Amino acid sequence: MTQTNSVTRSSKLGPEERAAAITALRDKELDILVVGGGIVGTGAALDAVTRGLSVGMVEARDWASGTSSRSSKLVHGGIRYLEQLDFRLVREALIERGLLLQRIAPHLVKPVKFLYPLTKGFIERCYIGAGMMLYDIFSYTGGRPPGVPHHRHMTKGQIQRAIPSLANDAFTGGIAYYDAQVDDARYVASLARTASFYGAHVASRVRVEGFLKVGQRVVGVHALDVETGERFDIRARQVVNATGVWTDDTQAMVGERGQFKVRASKGVHLVVPRDRFQSKIGLLLRTEKSVLFVIPWGRHWLIGTTDTDWHLDKAHPAATAADIDYILEHVNQVLAVPLTRDDVEGVYAGLRPLLAGESDQTSKLSREHIVAHSVPGLVVVAGGKWTTYRIMAKDAVDEAAAALDGKVPDSVTQDISLLGAEGYQAAWNKRGKIARAFGLHRVRVEHFLNRYGVLTDELLDLIKSRPELAEPLPGADDYVGAEVVYAATHEGALHLEDVLARRTRVSIEAWDRGVSAAPVAAALMGEALGWDEERIQNEVNNYLKRVAAERASQEEPDDASADRVRLEAPDIVAAS
Repeated sequence: MTQTNSVTRSSKLGPEERAAAITALRDKELDILVVGGGIVGTGAALDAVTRGLSVGMVEARDWASGTSSRSSKLVHGGIRYLEQLDFRLVREALIERGLLLQRIAPHLVKPVKFLYPLTKGFIERCYIGAGMMLYDIFSYTGGRPPGVPHHRHMTKGQIQRAIPSLANDAFTGGIAYYDAQVDDARYVASLARTASFYGAHVASRVRVEGFLKVGQRVVGVHALDVETGERFDIRARQVVNATGVWTDDTQAMVGERGQFKVRASKGVHLVVPRDRFQSKIGLLLRTEKSVLFVIPWGRHWLIGTTDTDWHLDKAHPAATAADIDYILEHVNQVLAVPLTRDDVEGVYAGLRPLLAGESDQTSKLSREHIVAHSVPGLVVVAGGKWTTYRIMAKDAVDEAAAALDGKVPDSVTQDISLLGAEGYQAAWNKRGKIARAFGLHRVRVEHFLNRYGVLTDELLDLIKSRPELAEPLPGADDYVGAEVVYAATHEGALHLEDVLARRTRVSIEAWDRGVSAAPVAAALMGEALGWDEERIQNEVNNYLKRVAAERASQEEPDDASADRVRLEAPDIVAAS
């Protein structure tokens, strides 16, 4: 096993670091290569490299560009799994929730308060209250406080004061409880950057096109650098397949039948301005199929999700008019003034990777994960949920490490904070002083700290050297030009879409979904990455076509027609 070189490590993940990573991937034999740059893949890369292994990770598109950027953005135990008696999964997730809140990423993961409305009187209050008590008890079993307050019973009058916009006849009382939330895409990009900092060779826009085999054993992959068109081989003693809903496709490249199947379930969320209804807390609503969350999200609400089988394009799942109407219909059952399509600011659809089981309903399929050596040299990890990514990553690396020569140290990621986390609380306590020192509004500094943690210093230095970068992006006042430049130079963003859809959330938070911000952001990226005018215009055109196709698909009545319309927008192709 090869020790990683920590002498030359950099906290940047920019073009130079990507080029160096590709050189290392091409020239070295690795202990472990991770395929897939979502939450589980990036978690596995960090887990492996912090054990002292030599590690590579490749992602066909951008970090978190699949499922991991399109979740409900919750870090939670899963209240509904209590009813399914899946106590082990709930306890495990709640322990991880506390770890993420307090140790691993306090700058990115924040407590969020929800109301569970009651409609059936005393018996329901006792039943749900018992579940909430169990939820709280599980959250204390990890050897540390849970990081959030415990549940509280609320009367109808208390709820009316906390949520004036609820319809009077929608509830008889309720129970307030806490979970946590996260900007999922930002978290994954930070995780990839942290893995790189510890010595992993990570590169996005590198697609695996096949596996290298010696006899029946997998010894690496055939890879394509999508940015340059270069093909090369990556050799590794063990390969970890962490490709989520693409698991079956990746396994098919090996020429072996998979031991299990992964089914894709589509979940759609709506983004609605915060002022469309008054509430100090979020909502958890029961539906005939599953649950519906109304989640506070900055100056917005996230409302979702749906839960339907999906058999079409996995890269660009499309929301339909029926999906949007379903969500509006269910949330309007409890609102005094109903929401309409005109209130919907943004829409996004993602695919959950569910382990295929006996049930025909995706909402009944397991959120447990499976790790297996499907063939010698290839470990597959599949299923699970966002919150428990660290456990999934640890289990996958444990499986791979067992096949390596020599004793590999145990996982240490429970003690590894993401870049930007160490010292965050002290920086937060000084946010007023920081704002005054740089001539910025305190809210702007808070925004930076909750996205970059102590790495906010690097943003502020950028603004100090170029004051014009403190200007907000057109149509997206929450974000400034410095964040675009920083995404390109430090956070691995290679295309305009990477910045507007994932490093920031302009594509779902802005009324025009980033159309007016696109030319300004592309020019800033172009300056940072050396693009010519043609490249800048191509990036803008690609993004505008994406937005137009998404909007058009959301007018379609069914999955097949929505998928066809969404795919009319071209995917990002090689830059050269």
